[in-house]
Amino acid sequence: MSLWPAMGGTGSTYPEFMSIQSDATPWWSKPLQEMTKKEWESLCDGCGRCCLHQLEDEDTGELFFTRAACRLLNTETCRCTDYEARQTKVPACVSLREDPNSFQWLPESCAYRRLDQGRGLPFWHPLVSGSKESVHAAGISVRHFAISEDVAGDPEDLVIELLDHP
Repeated sequence: MSLWPAMGGTGSTYPEFMSIQSDATPWWSKPLQEMTKKEWESLCDGCGRCCLHQLEDEDTGELFFTRAACRLLNTETCRCTDYEARQTKVPACVSLREDPNSFQWLPESCAYRRLDQGRGLPFWHPLVSGSKESVHAAGISVRHFAISEDVAGDPEDLVIELLDHP
């Protein structure tokens, strides 16, 4: 049973291999470099935060997220509209699997960054909740504030503070 339908989720669950086994350690407890491609890809919670443009303070190196999103991000589903060809269409798009040292630019809430830091998955992550909608219901996704870079305007006017959850 999922708690998320009451919060606007669908209650749909992930395939059996992704669900929590109460009598076993979850597969996502193993090191990231040991994960299969299918396991790796399923760690993405679908929040879309990694698709937001960031600005870097030249003096401090601090990164600031903006509301402006990659033109390939569907801001309703928070998924890439051309995931397989994204790096061809957007050369700056990073492949985390190919560059695992790039986690520092990801939001604190990102599963890849969390697992790399030994923090585990949060309650709202779809692998934990069993619902793809939990990331939206918990207010983690960019669904209600991201705008396409094609219409965004000056990124400096779009700086936001992302709230991170445990």
